[in-house]
Parts: sequence; structure tokens; C-alpha cells
Amino acid sequence: MPVGCAAGDEESYDVCKELFDPILEDRPGGDEHKTGLNPDNLSRVRTGRSIRGFCLPPHCGRGERRALGKLAVEAPSSLAGDPAEQQQLIDDHVLFDKPMSPLLLASTPVHDWPDARGIWHNDNKTFPMWKGGDLKEVFPRFCNGLTRIEALFKSKNYEFTWNPHLGYILTRPSNLGTGLQAGVHIKLPHLGKHEKFPEVLKRLRLQKRGTGGVGTAAVRGVFEVSHADRLGFSEVELVQMVVDGVKLLIEMEQRLEQGQAIHDLVPAQK
Repeated sequence: MPVGCAAGDEESYDVCKELFDPILEDRPGGDEHKTGLNPDNLSRVRTGRSIRGFCLPPHCGRGERRALGKLAVEAPSSLAGDPAEQQQLIDDHVLFDKPMSPLLLASTPVHDWPDARGIWHNDNKTFPMWKGGDLKEVFPRFCNGLTRIEALFKSKNYEFTWNPHLGYILTRPSNLGTGLQAGVHIKLPHLGKHEKFPEVLKRLRLQKRGTGGVGTAAVRGVFEVSHADRLGFSEVELVQMVVDGVKLLIEMEQRLEQGQAIHDLVPAQK
């Protein structure tokens, strides 16, 4: 959910708080960060992290970006890949293609693309880590992997950029807090065309993107559905929003397939 501005570094949120704080306070989750990474309380969970001491993408130069690249992978040469394999990773929604969103283009995070961008993933691709990109099964892997990555950075005397008020610091104010995005790709050919679809998503505190992510269209009725909030809710609460919301969306889609009305299923505002 874009907000029309971006931060250049961690200090921006303090120095320019007269700009950022009203924006954050106006968002549904408020401006206070909550956290909770208990996997038991919980098809894809992803997050972003910034490294303290480095600028955020809008103000990050080529040298800093390359230094981050060296931190994120064991060998810089491992960032390279064969074009066919790279395209397959993009098609599998594991690797990101060059972002074409006007917001990202205007705030400069895509400068010098794809220099010093890459991905790390384990052999079976169950835990991919982007550099520069069934929920109950995915969430424990996410928690475990994130903890191990943070420990690795700390062993090299680096830490994630975080503060108790805003949580994890990222470029876009809309991603502050958990930095989490938990979502699923779901086929909704009928509901996706229904006039109530946007209202239903809003009431469930969910958002939709196209099949390929931000700025893309839904292909054959397939949407990426995720939670709209980052700040003001814990990780577990956000994942549960998606689980409960997607269950209702499926029920609505099944109703529409049978030519039945869905007005009685439209939820109250969460």
C-alpha cells in the first residue's frame, strides 16, 4: 500500500519525523511496532531487512550496494547465474525481475539494476533469501532461517536496523514494523471481477497484487493476496489475517462458481 514517500537512511525517520510520523499514525495499524515470531501460532512468507551503517536504497550508491552484496553471500561470484535459470527463478516467483513500479523508479532503488543484486536459496528452494527481493509449514522455516541469518551478521559485527518505536527500518514507511509480507497466490476468476472484491479485501485488511507482484496484472485470475499492514501488529497476527481472509475468499469464489450471491459473506471491518 504505497504512501508516496521513501526514506534514504535510518536517521531520516528521526530527522524528518514531522513528515513520517503523521503518515504512520494515519495508517490502520498505527505507529507502534509489535513483534512475535512464535511459529506454533501460525504460502509464502518474506521480509526485508536493512543493515545498520548503510544507507537505504534511495540513497545507496554503487559502492555501498556492492559492500552489502559481499556481506550477503559467501562469494560475490555466486550472484551470477545462467539466463535460463534466472528466468525460471522469476517464473517460480523466487527471484525478482527488474521492478517497473513508478514508486520504485522515482525513489531510485533500481539504479544500476541488476548490479549487486542477487538471491541465496537452499538446494530445495524452501528458504530463499533475496538481496537488494501452506503458511503453517513456511512460517517455522522463515523464523528459523531469519534467526540464523541475523546471528551470522552479528558474528561479523553488523546488525539489522531496528528501533523499539518503528521496528525494522526499511525504505518505505508502509513496510516499517515487522517488514513482513505473508501471502498466497490464489485463483479467483469470479471474485476477482466482482464489484465487492476491493471492499472485501479492505475489510479483511488484505491487499492484492498481480500474478507477478507490484505493478503487474492478474493472469488467468491469479492474484497474490497478502496482509495490508506491517506496523502495529505482530508477525503471527499478520499471518493469521491472511489464513482467515483467504479461507473466506475461497468460500466466496465457490459461491460465485455456483451462481450464488455472496452479500451475506461480506465481513465487517477488522
